[in-house]
Amino acid sequence: MKTQTMKALTFKRYGKSPEIGFADIPRPTLKADELLVQVHAASVNPIDNMIPTGMFKPVLHFQLPATLGSDLAGVVTEVGSRVTRFKPGDAVFANIFDRGTGAIAEFAVVPESVAALKPANLDFVQAASIPMVGLTSWQALKERANLRAGQKVFIPAGSGGVGTFAIQLAKHLGAKVGTTTSTGNVELVSSLGADEVVDYKKQEFENVLRGYDAVLGTVRGDAIEKSLGILKPGGTIVSLIGPLDAAFARARRLNFVLTFVFGLMSRKIMRLAKKRDVTYSFLFARPDGAQLIEIGKLLEAERIQPVIDKLFPFEQAKDALAYLAQGHSKGKVVIKMW
Repeated sequence: MKTQTMKALTFKRYGKSPEIGFADIPRPTLKADELLVQVHAASVNPIDNMIPTGMFKPVLHFQLPATLGSDLAGVVTEVGSRVTRFKPGDAVFANIFDRGTGAIAEFAVVPESVAALKPANLDFVQAASIPMVGLTSWQALKERANLRAGQKVFIPAGSGGVGTFAIQLAKHLGAKVGTTTSTGNVELVSSLGADEVVDYKKQEFENVLRGYDAVLGTVRGDAIEKSLGILKPGGTIVSLIGPLDAAFARARRLNFVLTFVFGLMSRKIMRLAKKRDVTYSFLFARPDGAQLIEIGKLLEAERIQPVIDKLFPFEQAKDALAYLAQGHSKGKVVIKMW
């Protein structure tokens, strides 16, 4: 008889000592529209390190202790009664962000609507590296910025997880790409298709780049404000790192107080953007199986290649998060379950 518990990487509380570690937790039970997936690989994203600090506590809801991670690739072992697109034995990849459950575990529950078949030419490690950065890039560049052929987009931190994917997607869409990176990664971002590469150790991007249509905000600090200066009137900033804005609060149906607070947080950038005739918005990527199918096609056609920096075994999952937190990874950091 199969055991009804599983190993998962969890955190117990919010704050300075979240007690991240392995726990034996009950094997999840399925709803009618869900899949149970045996996880073969999971990748980590910066938000996985932010969640335990409590930074997103008003916005994201977890029952503690909570399993970390949202990106996974694995094999379907069970399907709910209403599932039609998948069957046991299917190899899938998915992002389960904001679903209250986690991916760095032996098994994960995946709603049918957010899953896609794993691209045949990728192994589980490569497939697990894709969902969050792929969906983030897709939703930021295609949906929000409406990036079109011939336009210019600035994607700072080009050698990071989002950067390595977003540069390739922007090139596929026919755009010209500017990026920043350190001296050692200039070759990497150029090989992915970046047209204008600024070595941030030698130059400030705002003194070099001009006439951009869109900016993807991926770097903390004052980079978002500085990037206003490189945009054309009518340009767009889509920020992945904040400040959060009132539109984000309304979209998530947050209460009046949070809507007001987020409005205050983004007031300065909104004012500066308006002055330059530029639009600003904050983006929280959403899981989306239909978009993952489209992304899968690009991967199968080799229009986009996964970029993986480092692989950790499951028992070193906590080290994977610590490594990612250092901020020097070239591409994605992935955990292999077995």
